[in-house]
Amino acid sequence: MTMTTDTRTRVALDPFGADITAESARLRALGTIVPIDLPGGIPAWAPTGFASLRALMLDSRVSKDPRLHWSLWEDVNNKPEWSWILGWVGVVNMLSTYGPDHTRLRKLVSPSFTHKRTEAMRDRVEEITAGLLAGLDAAAAQAGPGGAVDVKAGYAHPLPMLFICDLFGIPDDLRDAAVKLMVDVFDTSDPTPEHAASVQRQIGTVLPALIAYKTANPGNDLATELIRVRDEEGDRLADHELLYTLLLVIGAGFETTVNLIGNAVVTLLNHPGQLAAVRAGEVSWESVIEEVLRVHPSIASLPLRYAVSDITVDGVTIPAGDAILTTFAAAGNDPERYGPDAAEFDIHRGADEHLSFGIGVHRCIGAPLARMEALTALPALFERYPDMRLAVGTDQLKQVPSFIAFGWQEIPILLHG
Repeated sequence: MTMTTDTRTRVALDPFGADITAESARLRALGTIVPIDLPGGIPAWAPTGFASLRALMLDSRVSKDPRLHWSLWEDVNNKPEWSWILGWVGVVNMLSTYGPDHTRLRKLVSPSFTHKRTEAMRDRVEEITAGLLAGLDAAAAQAGPGGAVDVKAGYAHPLPMLFICDLFGIPDDLRDAAVKLMVDVFDTSDPTPEHAASVQRQIGTVLPALIAYKTANPGNDLATELIRVRDEEGDRLADHELLYTLLLVIGAGFETTVNLIGNAVVTLLNHPGQLAAVRAGEVSWESVIEEVLRVHPSIASLPLRYAVSDITVDGVTIPAGDAILTTFAAAGNDPERYGPDAAEFDIHRGADEHLSFGIGVHRCIGAPLARMEALTALPALFERYPDMRLAVGTDQLKQVPSFIAFGWQEIPILLHG
């Protein structure tokens, strides 16, 4: 089967995501809806603005179930160069279901992500934060005067990692493997069959090991709760739904928060005037977080959604069965929505209606947890090190190798100026 497009040449996305903001601008210049190629040559459509993405995300004619609505679904198993996407669409969870199937899964999973549970974890996040700040002190002392400390490795990464491991009851001997799995799923720079096979092996070993451990050692954690949902009488999670739901909620809760904290640190250090306004209490940390999510969303683009029937947007028809990329970064930087300086960070903008955590029935259920972690981590870090600055120019920072994730590989900081 082949994908139907208009007469325009498809644009190949950079699998390394080296400059996501610039790439979004280039696509936007080509139109509201642009035919693209994902890594490996997977054809899709990219909405390039806020209005077009929002409309498609809320359109009942747009599905997230490839088995039902992607005309190329069978081709994924026949094209080795496409197999990397199976970690995203070859699963059965809230991310890849539609209509009643999605409603059932979300209803089963949502009780594990209540406001009460989020608030109950706040003390633990504060405890983890304090320990990591002490670790940064030690790292700075070891580095000596003028020595840089990687704040991603020492703070932005371990905080959500430790929190997620606590939240899901992941035992110590599985933590490194769980983190590697999530990193490899998000890495789109290597769309080879070998990388895809490695990801599938990890999914098939790490998560079943967690399920087996929590079945034998239940606790007050989300993995135990989801296993209970699987084992309940009546409407419940099937074994494969449990597996892939854990993949979704652990991965989303980890990678998104790492990038949210890291992006906020880099952005604020590059805007000292705005940082001063936050420190003076003129602008809230909540406003900082929402603006970071708008300009530098932790997830730049999310695969995939599918047209259930022909959908026309600004004169361009997306044929039934075609795939659509969910382009959060492009929407957040749309000049038509946010003005000519849309790509600039401005904590006074008040643009808290961004789409970076989704909208409608697929809105991220873990968003309150990510916000709570960031609202704890960022004020504590900047209060502890009021004179910290980047140890290198921003042009020397490297984006994580992914068109999906939006974040930095390392964040070298001089903690004491």
